[in-house]
Amino acid sequence: MVFKKKIGIALLMISAASQAAAFEIITDKDTKFSFGGYIKAEGIINKPDQGNRTFEASMRQSRLNFAMDTITQDHKLKAFMEIDFWDDLDKDDDASFAPRLRHAYLEIDKVTLGQTWSGQFFATAPMDVEILNMFGLGAGTLAGTGATVRPNLLVHYKHEGLRLTAQDPAWSEAAYPDMVASYTYRVSGHAFNLAVTGREVNTVNGESKLGAAVSLANKIQLGNTHLAFSAFTGQGAGVYAGWGYKGAAGANQSTDVNQATGKLITTTGFSTGITQKFTTNLRGTLRYGQVKSNHVEARITNDTFKMVNANLIYTYLTGLEFGIEWRDQNAQNMRNTSGSAARLKGQQVELMARYTF
Repeated sequence: MVFKKKIGIALLMISAASQAAAFEIITDKDTKFSFGGYIKAEGIINKPDQGNRTFEASMRQSRLNFAMDTITQDHKLKAFMEIDFWDDLDKDDDASFAPRLRHAYLEIDKVTLGQTWSGQFFATAPMDVEILNMFGLGAGTLAGTGATVRPNLLVHYKHEGLRLTAQDPAWSEAAYPDMVASYTYRVSGHAFNLAVTGREVNTVNGESKLGAAVSLANKIQLGNTHLAFSAFTGQGAGVYAGWGYKGAAGANQSTDVNQATGKLITTTGFSTGITQKFTTNLRGTLRYGQVKSNHVEARITNDTFKMVNANLIYTYLTGLEFGIEWRDQNAQNMRNTSGSAARLKGQQVELMARYTF
């Protein structure tokens, strides 16, 4: 078929092209194929409060994505897939890292189905300021530093500012999906979001309870300045916020439940930040976020996770950016739900170069 031949030729052109650009192939007036992503080099100086200073360098955050947009029988249809190279997490001294699926979803008119950002993420991330810390993005928000930012499967329904989400539950034995309802209001460069979440939580005594939380977030634009603030509180939110009964969020039964009493704990957090565009090519951000649990395990000496970030990003060429970020956190946070430590307590300095195509 001519259509299949066009796809084959397009893919060959993409694989052979060496110039950095956004690839977009129009097969007919109703169908568009595109290929994009970025290449990122990062070098991180670790200065933990305990232990030796170390340096780590990687290209693993680089990403590739493929999208198809079409109109068929008067319906809008989109397919999207993205990978990075953060698999083989325990092979930090090995340059041969495996691809990891980040996103794979379908959009049919107002419905999204697949693996992509959680309802908590969509409620807070668009309201936040820019930081480089891959393992601290959203600290202090309802989406937070947890690993559950891209559930294995979810359904979004979006109509104007309303988004309703049912997603793969954080507790694997839950009888129903985790749920998020949020509404975003935008006016004159400003945005405000209200979100409510609910999920079934294992109380470790053979019973389960409903944990619910509420979040408020906003972002205000004043010329070349962006201001952001968010706050949340509730139960069952620790696994998404990244902090709970045992400190850094791991398995949800050790995060949102007091293991001594079997009762749900309350998690509260807030974040604030400012981004300033100094020149056409230079921008900088200062951000602070914290999450507090009203109960923590006895061995946890601090009931509050805190993180501060300060960065400068310079656009050298179209699509090519260089950046530096200093950050400090008062406790370790998690890389994944199995409990691997992503970042230790202490300071870091990241240097990065990123080309987006």
